Amino acid sequence: MRRRTALGLLPASLLPLPRVAGAQTAWRPSKPVTLLVPFPPGGATDLCARALQPGLQAALGQNVVVDNRPGATGVIGTRAVAGMPGDGHVLLVNASGTMTIQPVVMQSPGFDPEKDFKPIILAMSAPNVIVVHPSIPATNVAELRAWMARQGDTLSFSSSGIGSSEQLGLELFLLRTGLRAVHVPFAGGAAAITAVIQNTVPMSMVNSGTAAPQITSGQLRMVAVAGPRRLSWAPDVPTMAEQGLPDLTSLSWTGLFAPASTPEPIAEALHDAVAATLRHPEVVERLERIRFVVEGGSRADLGKLISDDLVRWRGVVRDARIAVN
Repeated sequence: MRRRTALGLLPASLLPLPRVAGAQTAWRPSKPVTLLVPFPPGGATDLCARALQPGLQAALGQNVVVDNRPGATGVIGTRAVAGMPGDGHVLLVNASGTMTIQPVVMQSPGFDPEKDFKPIILAMSAPNVIVVHPSIPATNVAELRAWMARQGDTLSFSSSGIGSSEQLGLELFLLRTGLRAVHVPFAGGAAAITAVIQNTVPMSMVNSGTAAPQITSGQLRMVAVAGPRRLSWAPDVPTMAEQGLPDLTSLSWTGLFAPASTPEPIAEALHDAVAATLRHPEVVERLERIRFVVEGGSRADLGKLISDDLVRWRGVVRDARIAVN
């Protein structure tokens, strides 16, 4: 009766959704569940965890707490979860950069994203996009390539830092097109965006969510979307695939993971609980507000995404001769 009363205090849209027919996931946590975020409060990964928290509490029947453990671009918190017991009471809420780029650009990250974790679910994603200063005579990839070819060795591009998804995505673009440009790293996405707005650097690849205000205001011009679909808030800008570069993908995403020792029934139960929570309208609204797309899918889908990203970024680091830290 106490559980029914407590759940009755929640909005109807945050009540647990019906179980999928045939699902055999009887496991439930016996104590509070921690969503460990390896970044400071306020960033996209942290906002994702906090959006999931209320609905996940209802779905699991236990308190859910968010624990921020920042440091070393997410590596410190990620290492911590890798060494925890797989009893279902700690979930890692992590970003693509930490799971699929840091293992490539760091000599000893201290964790293996495929061996030390079980994928639970892909929560949300936002594609990186190529942007230019409005004075650049390019509104699509073909025009950008023609303009870049005329610049010779004087061209540069900004990113949020060495080894960032933005740098690797633009390096992939250069490799696929045979063009050249010098990388100018900045301390974070905001600084990289400001450099293009001020035209100290003419172009960049940036996270679409981070740069959305500057794009919609006209301070930046978006040329192409490095994702599987066009952006709902900029439907006129085609994807890379639509512009002749079908294998050029650069996504920022957030997923949930459990330690590798987690038994399959627990991993499945956690997947079902988070998947149901991701369907709540309040969760969708909160994540779309920060310009991310709510995802979902199976555990195998997230595992394949990680594997594909690792192969892609290892190739870029090798072929672009990016210095490994």
